[in-house]
Amino acid sequence: MKELLRFLKDYKKESILAPLFKMLEATFELLVPLVMAAIIDVGIAKADQPYIIRMCLVMIALGVIGLVCSITAQYFSARAAVGFSTKLRHALFAHIESLSFSEMDKLGTSTLITRMTSDVNQAQSGVNLVLRLFLRSPFIVIGAMVMAFTVDSKAAVTFVVTIPLLCIVVFGVMLISIPLYRKVQAGLDKVLSITRENLTGIRVIRAFAKEEEELEHFRESNEALTRLQMFVGKISSLMNPITYVIINMATVVLIYVGAIRVDNGVLTQGEVVALVNYMSQILVELVKLANLIITVTKAIACGNRIQSVFEMQPSFTRSDLQGESKPAVQEKDSPYILEFEHVGLTYRDALEESLTDVNLKVKPGETIGIIGGTGSGKSSLVHLIPRF
Repeated sequence: MKELLRFLKDYKKESILAPLFKMLEATFELLVPLVMAAIIDVGIAKADQPYIIRMCLVMIALGVIGLVCSITAQYFSARAAVGFSTKLRHALFAHIESLSFSEMDKLGTSTLITRMTSDVNQAQSGVNLVLRLFLRSPFIVIGAMVMAFTVDSKAAVTFVVTIPLLCIVVFGVMLISIPLYRKVQAGLDKVLSITRENLTGIRVIRAFAKEEEELEHFRESNEALTRLQMFVGKISSLMNPITYVIINMATVVLIYVGAIRVDNGVLTQGEVVALVNYMSQILVELVKLANLIITVTKAIACGNRIQSVFEMQPSFTRSDLQGESKPAVQEKDSPYILEFEHVGLTYRDALEESLTDVNLKVKPGETIGIIGGTGSGKSSLVHLIPRF
């Protein structure tokens, strides 16, 4: 997947500004619990209505500024992600066009279609969410813990215990899910392959009355894909309830410790509310991070599949015929624009040549017509001619 990030090089500005504005939004969000604590401890405790109004206006200002930062970050992240997918899709199509028919047969037309469409879209979603949330969520989690220590160090110990447990759950689910999502995409390739084969061969299927067999074949593959997707979904769905249980237990402990320290006069009621708000922020951000990791997991699996196509080099190029990498040049004295002399064609891993001793001369303006029986090599010759 990391090899595909080169398609983001033209969007460096957007890739920097998007997370930067998200971190600005997160900074303003971390200040809100402190303003709330001031309203409770000063405004409400002293019945100071002008102070409460001023602090409420400050909260509104923080919200508006955060909203502007969020919209700006969304714009830059979407621009970078769409540009990334556009360049990636174009490069992938160009690379597929350069592959010989042996490589295309090895990969399969259905999987190439899936990688050009579904996999690229998943990679685009992954880039978009990473630019928006990859830095924001950890920044909120760590920032909330730091702010909790500025309020009360002993009560903030709860954060130190809670955050590592949540990280274990989140990253544990991610490590389990990544290989399973790769299998899901492979299953999708299989279903698409069966669908394509039935659409292209519908006349033959009906001629031999094979509709029921093909329906059964598709049903088995579709159900296998469904079972695998449900299994992966169940594993991913464990993340939210487990994180909620951990956060709620931590909130109970925090309120209990806070109540004791308020009774002892160490903490104020507003500071306890601020600590609970910071814990709630951690819950929200970890839920976002969990969804982000699920999407990024899919994107990584899809990106690796796309990268495997780029890593496959064509075994048959123009230079194979000429013996050098220079393009073909028509000789000045030759009246032909295409000339084959004793040309042969052998497919990869084939024991014998499919075409042997082909002699062909074409003048400008002439039309080529190829006739022959089944298996005579007409398609091989048609595929061979446009390569030159």
